[in-house]
Order: sequence, then structure tokens, then C-alpha cells
Amino acid sequence: MLDVSSRPLRLLFVDGNTRAQRESHAAGYGGLQPAQAYAEEIAAIEPGIVADICLPADVGANLPDGAGLQSYDGIVLTGSALHIYQIEPAVTRQIELMRAIYASGTPCFGSCWGIQMGAVAAGGTVTANPNGREVGFARKITPSEAGRNHPLLAGRPAAFDAPAIHLDTVVQPPHGTTILASNAYSQVQAAEIRHEGGVFWGVQYHPEFPLRQVASILGRMVPVLIEEGFRSDEAAAETWLAELRALDADKSRQDLAWAHGLDAEVLDDMRRVTELRNFLDQRVRPQASARGRA
Repeated sequence: MLDVSSRPLRLLFVDGNTRAQRESHAAGYGGLQPAQAYAEEIAAIEPGIVADICLPADVGANLPDGAGLQSYDGIVLTGSALHIYQIEPAVTRQIELMRAIYASGTPCFGSCWGIQMGAVAAGGTVTANPNGREVGFARKITPSEAGRNHPLLAGRPAAFDAPAIHLDTVVQPPHGTTILASNAYSQVQAAEIRHEGGVFWGVQYHPEFPLRQVASILGRMVPVLIEEGFRSDEAAAETWLAELRALDADKSRQDLAWAHGLDAEVLDDMRRVTELRNFLDQRVRPQASARGRA
């Protein structure tokens, strides 16, 4: 008889970006496209996972049906450079896939675009954030009363920072949403959404981003950073990014940590991925065990 406890977890990573966006990311980040980089972060927590990647933004993408989705122990949605309110096939295919994920009942987690997708597919609304773009790090994320007792945020302090890069935000959560954390930029920084028999956990920030990935993405946004006043000129932007890369390479650089206002919630690789680990521990493994898959 096969010992099911020895089976690796099988996870589906849904990359929300178009091919051009994925290739741009890979060019600046060691050849890794967003879903590949995300899978590496999960594999560091759970070695031996079987990782499949789905590309729903692509024309002709081979998307799993309900039965195919149920074959996974968990599903993870990446961020995206798309805007969910700009209706186009690359977006609508993903909304339909998210609705199928809810219906499948498979545990699902999403970052940034992922939580926006989880909200819109369940009937919520996402717009450009009236508070503007959140760049580099989401500051003073504060768990709600529900969030303080929710397993997604177990281990997070009363307020914390996290990597974040986004313009859009959930402005009207769908029915079935429990807001778990907020900050001055976004009322929905973390949430649980229950819809059509499925349960989605998501965050507006990026626990999967090490500093070098933050710097890589922001490096492609330098003109925007200057235009929107985040940095005065190209030299200032490049200095900022160089310091983030240096801090990534040497987390003991207290001078840089202090200058950028970063603590262990971002700098410690185990603490940074708290939500990912909680998703695996609290949603994926228990359900896999209940289904005799792990």
C-alpha cells in the first residue's frame, strides 16, 4: 500500500502576467518569471513540492477545468502588471479561472493582483487607489480584530511592514469577505473571502518578494517613481535600489536597515513569508491529509 504521508504537495501557480510582462520580469530577475520565483519561495518552505504553472493571460492557454483544479493540494496566484478594471481577454480569462477555483474548493492564496482577483471574481470592486501608489513597502499594516485571531496572520505583530508594489486596491469587498488587516493606503491589506463553497486567503502586499525582487521590479519603474515624486531624479532612484540590493546581500547592514525603516518582519526570510507558511500549514496540509493526499 502506498504511504500517502510521503506524497509531495502538488501546487498550481497561476501567473497573472502577459508573456511580455513575464519576459520583462525574467530579464531583470535572473531568468525567473513571476510564477517561477514564487514557486522557489514556496519550495524553500516546503521542499519537494510539485509545482505546475498556469498562464491564463495568454491566448490559447490550456486552463484546468474543475476536476483538474481539484487535483491540486493548493493554488497560488501571483501579482500582475495588468489592471483588473481594464476589461480585456487577458483579464476576463483570469476572472473565470478564479471563479472555477472557488467552485473547486481547492485552498487558494493570492498576493496583490491575487487578492484583487479573489475579490472581483466573488463580486467585489477594484479601482486605482485614491490614496495613490504604494511603492516598495506597505507600512504599518495593522491586523483587524478578526485578523488578530486568524491563522493567516498568526505570528505577525500588532503592526508590521511588508514588500508591496501596487496602484490598484479593493475598494468594495464582496459579500463573504472578512478583512484581516489594513493600513493608511488600503483598507484591504489581508482578507479571507468565502464564495461558492471555496475559501480564499489573500494579501495586497508581497510576502514572496525578497528585497532583490523588489529592487528588480522598481528598477523597471524609475520614470514612474520620478514622475510620481517617490524619488527626485534617476540618480536618487538608483541609489535607493542599490541600497536595497546591498541590504538583501547583507542583512546585518544596520545602517541600511535603519535608513530604510526595515526590521525583521521584512529582513528575516522566515518572518517575511509568514502568510505563505501559514497557508501551507493551516489550509494546504490539513486538506491534503483529509483527502488522503499527504
